[in-house]
Amino acid sequence: MRRSGLGARFRYVPLLGAALLLGGCERAMHDMYSQPKYKPGSPSPLFADGNAARRPPEGSIPAAQGELAGPSSGRLGRTEAAPTASSSGGNPYPVTLAQLQRGRNRYDIYCAPCHGLTGAGNGMIVQRGFPQPLPYLDARLLQASDAELERSIRNGDGAMYPFAGRVDAQDRWAIVAYIRALQLSQRVPAERLAPQDLHALGAGGASSP
Repeated sequence: MRRSGLGARFRYVPLLGAALLLGGCERAMHDMYSQPKYKPGSPSPLFADGNAARRPPEGSIPAAQGELAGPSSGRLGRTEAAPTASSSGGNPYPVTLAQLQRGRNRYDIYCAPCHGLTGAGNGMIVQRGFPQPLPYLDARLLQASDAELERSIRNGDGAMYPFAGRVDAQDRWAIVAYIRALQLSQRVPAERLAPQDLHALGAGGASSP
């Protein structure tokens, strides 16, 4: 009888252990739910302005993508800045020789490594394995507005790095003007060329591009 009583007692030891483990798990889960953190709008002594919320770095572009982007953040895609005077699609700066020269200078520094000197998308970085961008003679880029080109330079597009923090607004528009010059230089009708240009190209006075 005594032996059987001890067996009954030991029978409850696993149950007691399981209860203790479950209590520990619940405590761990409670700690996860009640993590020390700052909520939106909370004050904080860690920063000089007394606010826990930090402003995003200058030039940041709010963006969200993927299957859960919409329900998780309330935003899908990019959030563009407020409309500007150039939102109609045109270059807000007059296209002058000085602007084109400045655009070529900035283009050769920031754009040619990928897009190539002629805009064919065969720059040195591409030759070393970087994804090839569209050539400027692609129909999509020929039809794109100046504002769309400037926005791609500013915010980036696909694998392209955003240059808002490296190239100021006036220089971005100068680059756009130079890109238009590159597009025109490869599509200009022969009848619009001067005789010396036709001779240099070996066109022989032909009237077609």
